[in-house]
Amino acid sequence: MLTFDCIATAGMDRVAVEVTSLVIAGWAGRDEAAVRHHIEELAAIGVPPPSSVPVYYRAAAANLTQAPTLEVLGPDSSGEVEPILLSLADGLWLGIGSDHTDRKAEAAGIALSKQLCGKPVGTTLWRFEEVEAHWDALDMRATATIDGEETLYQQGRLVALRHPRDLMARGPALPPGSLMFCGTLGAIGGIRPSSRFAMELHDPVLGRTLRHEYGIHVLPVVS
Repeated sequence: MLTFDCIATAGMDRVAVEVTSLVIAGWAGRDEAAVRHHIEELAAIGVPPPSSVPVYYRAAAANLTQAPTLEVLGPDSSGEVEPILLSLADGLWLGIGSDHTDRKAEAAGIALSKQLCGKPVGTTLWRFEEVEAHWDALDMRATATIDGEETLYQQGRLVALRHPRDLMARGPALPPGSLMFCGTLGAIGGIRPSSRFAMELHDPVLGRTLRHEYGIHVLPVVS
């Protein structure tokens, strides 16, 4: 079970949710040049190009976590900040998460790599209909602690990503209990691991910000 503070103009409610379906929308950029950039930065570390754009990966919902620390096997994983869409009985809610991915496994198979790491998600949600009309103005950023120094890792407005309505029209149905990661931005300076990953989604129209962060604990690879 995941716990969220659901914030709407009518008030706030805390809910416990059992997510039963996890969808990860890949190559979800609206700008074709930006999509090519992300494909190229992954190709630089040996990841093959996608079979279609966008593409919808499936992963176990049990991978979702709100724990303060994420345990990973080996030093080759990294986070990716993404808006997330959660379908509940009363409609769609927007949050923030990290499609944390094992990059070494990704070179062998993207679908496989999606299953190998936990997927951290924040604890606060906004009602999607309250931000839908100004989706393009939302600003997303992530910082990564690398070699002890906090570094700006990703930043940009959501105009760079396909609108969720577009993603939903092209992808699988999202009945209540479904959660979808809605795409990411290119990494500033290239994809690399970190010891801590912090994320923000800022709404300049309604003047509010979603925040979440987690530490990364690397487990040794034993053969």
